[in-house]
Amino acid sequence: MLRHWKQLTTTIVHRNPWWTYKLDTFRIPDGISGEYHYVHTNGSCMIIPIEENGNIILVNQYRFLCDKESIELPCGGVKSGTTSEAMAKIELEEETGITCGSLSYLGAFNPFNGVTNEMCDIYVARDLRPVSASCDSTEEFEVLSRSLDDIDAMVASNQIWDGMTLAALAMARKLLMHTPVLH
Repeated sequence: MLRHWKQLTTTIVHRNPWWTYKLDTFRIPDGISGEYHYVHTNGSCMIIPIEENGNIILVNQYRFLCDKESIELPCGGVKSGTTSEAMAKIELEEETGITCGSLSYLGAFNPFNGVTNEMCDIYVARDLRPVSASCDSTEEFEVLSRSLDDIDAMVASNQIWDGMTLAALAMARKLLMHTPVLH
């Protein structure tokens, strides 16, 4: 069994509406002490919307830090006072203009476990239908409907490069390969 570190103190260095930058001091069982800087969030949720024809809904959006567009699954942070499932429904509507009749939990992952304690919950959305919705003023989305084969080609050609989308697609792979097409 690996040795666990003991957290000695926690300090909030900076807080904004999306995350908190924290500094912890710790001690390893052999007595070595140190500092650990990290980002704390309330978590995030990512949605895999599957249409009746088996296509998956993705969104294309501009990512400021990389200064380029990114094709991703709908996703967003969990706001204080709400649940991951409730936020998944909100994010799906805001980013795609689509709501779902069925939302099922698939699993969770940490997008960058050396830098953040965030856990991203993945949901599969079915029974999709359009709704009137608006997104945040800093967000702009192009909604895409793609087959799994198209998505695989986009991953292989690095058109889809978002790590969270890649992780969710990998976790859902078996489910997506066996999704029946409804006519």
